[in-house]
Amino acid sequence: MGKLENNIFFILLLSAISTTAQITHPKLSPFSTIKQDIGLVKITVEYSRPSARGRKIIGDLVPYDRIWRVGANESTKFTTSHSIKIGEYVLEKGTYALYTIPHKDRWEVIFHKNTTHWGDGRNDYKADEDVFRLNIQPEKVNDWQETFLIAFNHIDHNSAVMDWIWEHTKISIPIEVDTHRMMLTQIDTELKSNPTAMSYYQAARYFQEQDVNGTKALKLLAKAEKKGGKTYYIHRIRSLLLAKNGQYKSAIKEAQASLRIADSLGKDEFVRMNLKNIEFWSRQGNKKP
Repeated sequence: MGKLENNIFFILLLSAISTTAQITHPKLSPFSTIKQDIGLVKITVEYSRPSARGRKIIGDLVPYDRIWRVGANESTKFTTSHSIKIGEYVLEKGTYALYTIPHKDRWEVIFHKNTTHWGDGRNDYKADEDVFRLNIQPEKVNDWQETFLIAFNHIDHNSAVMDWIWEHTKISIPIEVDTHRMMLTQIDTELKSNPTAMSYYQAARYFQEQDVNGTKALKLLAKAEKKGGKTYYIHRIRSLLLAKNGQYKSAIKEAQASLRIADSLGKDEFVRMNLKNIEFWSRQGNKKP
């Protein structure tokens, strides 16, 4: 092999080593994704989770009066599938970067349009790209939180709280969604198209669960039954609606019908729930006014 060939071989060897012999390091602040449904809204948060590792955090590693990326590495991303309300502000459907400026007495929570920054954006960060800034009072918690945590708590159909917790500090950000409006739109669309027995039942069950439009719910159950026949779940929802109106004798009759069908199908859970309701409503019906 000549000198030229040796040089070419050596160059190719170095190239092969450089492309195949890379070491992947575990990250000190590992990446995490949270997916949370609030009613019909889907929220996703993508962030990196630094740990304290013996360091002073709030007011030191995370200094006061200076912007922080709410995590580590690239900016933290917050995605919502629908328009939601954060405190007094409306946040439209989309993806945003989360930032904060901690102060001793309050934290400025920032939803930011530009999601391309690394970290806090440094000199590229522009305040005029903020969607809004929300002031949140920090809360001191007794339990030590070693690794920075974003979590959703107090979740129901219409609201939740997004908590940021690190060291002994917690920031709680209120979120509201208009699930009822979304459900009414969905129900209206479904019932105007080509509704099935299940469509009528599901609409009635939603009204029963939310304790609204009870009369309409009973009419929808009648349509569901006419279209799909008698079922243990239609009888059960009707029994709950009648009991809510104080019609205990009729409610018990419906619960008994639900129980018989559920028992024939081996639906033990519904058998137990109907038995419990029949017992309770029997006592209610026997009470003197």
